[in-house]
Amino acid sequence: MPNLVLVSFLLGLSFALACNAATYLVGDTSGWDISTNIDWWAQDKTFAVGDLLLFLYSPSHSLDEVTKDGFGSCNTSNVLRTFMTGNTTVLLISPGSRYFVCGNKLHCLGGLRLHVHVQGNQANSPVAAPQAQPQPQPRGSTQPSFKNNNPVLISAGFLDRGRDSSVMALIAFMGSLLWIFPF
Repeated sequence: MPNLVLVSFLLGLSFALACNAATYLVGDTSGWDISTNIDWWAQDKTFAVGDLLLFLYSPSHSLDEVTKDGFGSCNTSNVLRTFMTGNTTVLLISPGSRYFVCGNKLHCLGGLRLHVHVQGNQANSPVAAPQAQPQPQPRGSTQPSFKNNNPVLISAGFLDRGRDSSVMALIAFMGSLLWIFPF
């Protein structure tokens, strides 16, 4: 019986820690696309170990993780990883720099590439939820409604950095205690 209480507590704690990460939809609702200003999208973001990058793209694109040299020259001849599914989730598992480019060199040269600097331990790095800023538009230009940079809320637990997930973990723990020791 005490083992079950310990397992329940550890599961709740694991859930709380896992939900302390943020999920970033790369390019917001515009996605991984040549029309998206990826540099602008990333400029106000702080990425931490445990965060997720969600890349959404059409079949005309791909996603390659490359070295710093490959990133600078849009060279995809020696990639670290290639993704072609259109929906790719990348877990940021260690601190340091990560480099992503479109597999189409012309798209990469046109700006479809992303450099992410991942901060170390999440517990020590205060990170806010990703926020979108209105992108300046030239006078007289319009942007289709499906191509905007408004944030997509993927999960409040992910974006809130753990406050709600800690409450959920506590509720789960209390529920498991009530299940084990009914009145």
